[in-house]
Amino acid sequence: MTRPFRFGVVAPLRSDLPTWRDRVRRIADSGYSTLLVPDFPLMQPAPAPMLATAAALTDLRVGTWVYASPLRPAWLTAWDAHSLSLLTEGRFEMGIGTGRPGIEDELRDKGMPSVPPPYERLAQVRETVQRLRDLDGPDRHTPVAMAVLGPKARALAAEVADTVTFVLGDQPRGEVERLARDFRATSDAELALAVPVIGGTVAPHMAPPDTDTAALHAADAMTVLPDDPAAAVEEIQRRREEIGFSYFVFGADVADRFAPVVAELAGR
Repeated sequence: MTRPFRFGVVAPLRSDLPTWRDRVRRIADSGYSTLLVPDFPLMQPAPAPMLATAAALTDLRVGTWVYASPLRPAWLTAWDAHSLSLLTEGRFEMGIGTGRPGIEDELRDKGMPSVPPPYERLAQVRETVQRLRDLDGPDRHTPVAMAVLGPKARALAAEVADTVTFVLGDQPRGEVERLARDFRATSDAELALAVPVIGGTVAPHMAPPDTDTAALHAADAMTVLPDDPAAAVEEIQRRREEIGFSYFVFGADVADRFAPVVAELAGR
């Protein structure tokens, strides 16, 4: 099955509030489907209030990109997610993963009494989704998007997620194709692709600022797209046809520039 395209924007609050609100409105007016915020404690307001604000300003879907499971008890993350689903009238998507690289140091810096190993963090993801389903009950289904890398995470995503994002770096196209094909054998979840690099622009909170953009382009990595809109349209279509990616996520700094791409591919 070929899914329709949709496009999301990761839009952290890195400016004054009126400027961020204006950006959110422009993203909505440009045809993007989803506004996403990262889970970086103390670097910006917490995700839930930001997303509730964005949902009140626009008709966008909103979501976390992504909750780091070890930062909160499972019940608290699930409560936040269910509350957002309720207050946005079904426009919230819970993105969740086991934590970005370096999460161990971040947990220690925040005074966590112990740093859970990866398998425990994955168990926290499972528990969070189960608690969310319990809170939702039979009449609500809050979509879950999982960011995954290893085989155990992929297996859990095949079981519980509606949308799956592979955590990618400089893997060549053929490796990503095999990853997606193997996953498709066990799940029909929507495949999302985070693209933190457009041309030479690196999206904040989606990739390190010292990312070697030239090396990624040279490697034909899935984490980059060309700056030229026409070339980007062609490459995005290729990635859906050959690999199955239908949901593409960009950084906010390129959202205005890529609005024509979104308009053409999403039929706006």
